[in-house]
Amino acid sequence: MSIQEKALKGVFWSALQNWGSQAGSLVVFFLLARLLAPEAFGLVAMANIFLALLQIFLQQGFAQSLIQRQDLESDHIHTAFWSSLAIGFGLFLIGFTGADFVAAGFHESRLTPILQALSWLFLVTACGNVQQALLERAFNFKATATRVLVGTIAGSAVGIAMALSGFGVWSLVVQQIVQELVGVLVLWRASAWRPQLRFSFVRFRELFQFGFPIIGFNFLNFINSRADDLLIGYFLGAIALGYYSIAYRILTVMQQLLVQTTQQIALPTFSRLQNNLEQFRQTFYTATKLTSLVAFPTFLGVAVLAPELIVLIFGKQWLPSIPVLQVLALAGLFQSISFFKSSVFVAMGKPSWSLWLSLLSMVLNLIGFSIAVRWGIVAVAVAFVVRGYLVFPIGQWAVSRLINAPVLTYLKQFAVPLASAILMSIVILLARHLLLSITNIPILIVLVSSLLGTAVYAGLIRFLSPSLFTCLLDFIQLLLMRSKAKPSN
Repeated sequence: MSIQEKALKGVFWSALQNWGSQAGSLVVFFLLARLLAPEAFGLVAMANIFLALLQIFLQQGFAQSLIQRQDLESDHIHTAFWSSLAIGFGLFLIGFTGADFVAAGFHESRLTPILQALSWLFLVTACGNVQQALLERAFNFKATATRVLVGTIAGSAVGIAMALSGFGVWSLVVQQIVQELVGVLVLWRASAWRPQLRFSFVRFRELFQFGFPIIGFNFLNFINSRADDLLIGYFLGAIALGYYSIAYRILTVMQQLLVQTTQQIALPTFSRLQNNLEQFRQTFYTATKLTSLVAFPTFLGVAVLAPELIVLIFGKQWLPSIPVLQVLALAGLFQSISFFKSSVFVAMGKPSWSLWLSLLSMVLNLIGFSIAVRWGIVAVAVAFVVRGYLVFPIGQWAVSRLINAPVLTYLKQFAVPLASAILMSIVILLARHLLLSITNIPILIVLVSSLLGTAVYAGLIRFLSPSLFTCLLDFIQLLLMRSKAKPSN
């Protein structure tokens, strides 16, 4: 089977994983948002800030190295597994014993037992990292999709049952633990590899040398993605963080639905093409072009319809999240086409480039968030978006330099999707105002506006760029054909 065929098969299973799991997660998320108070989501978000910081050292780049290496040996795999398990145990001890200190820092004593319970996730996750990497290296995305889907179903069932029984914030805590535990068990069932008592310091150095820049990148990415939560939680409290985290969660889910499908297979695909620059470049163009075709109209549509979407999905108690979501949706435009740059850097053996870009983002984020937090959660969201648009052209220039792709030539492919999405959002905005004069039923406004917007966008793409429209139809057709077939491992 060729790389292209493996990649296409990977797209199908990655799409099933992301769309299936996210659809299920969204339904559960919506139910929990109606059953639980904003403060519960804020408390879990506070706990996840500390846990995400420690998680950096568990995701130390060994998995990416196993995927990227052309000359992978058995000692690499065993060394990576035992190293990850040892690090996971150490992080568990740090998280469990340091819970009181973190809770005191947030002036929130209720955080202590939550942090101690979630610290067990370090041990669970450490047991599955190598298995996940080996399955992805083999393009066995059917197994990784099953892991996510089964874990999501199990965790969701437990979370909803506990919320209905009045367990409050613990519904969210146990949901995370069950989801990860079941997912790791599925990985072990799907993978034939089993660890042996073998460890090589030589292989450890090789893995560490490759992964060290990734650790730095993950740390900087933590600052970039969690500094806003940290400052909001510390200065504005759990309730404000709850409102912000709901809006940010919607942005994250949209990214996973629209981008993660192709991003998940990007690293193994790019890694196999690292010695064929022309094919690498064309594959990169195709991935980003198809992503922008779907992502641009979706993010702009959500920005316009956010008031109705929030009320429809979560209820009126989440109204403060509306302006935050409208602002954050604008970040999705640049994120949807810049997500692939880290995979390009790693595949081409330049993970340190991601490190430098993240360092720049971190500095700008800290400056922007520190200034904005005094004006509330909307101002923090604005700072997040501004930083993204400042860093975006630098990252794209770096990618273009690495794969010899002219920047202007690359950016021109987004002109039609962006222009069409902007015109579509204007039509949706006008339709929304007209509908509001007739009815105030959120679901009716969302459905009519979305259908009209979809028709307008498709028509514009068909008129402005028939070849691009055909490319999108061919891609959808291939996925539908693959879904009717029964892909084998």
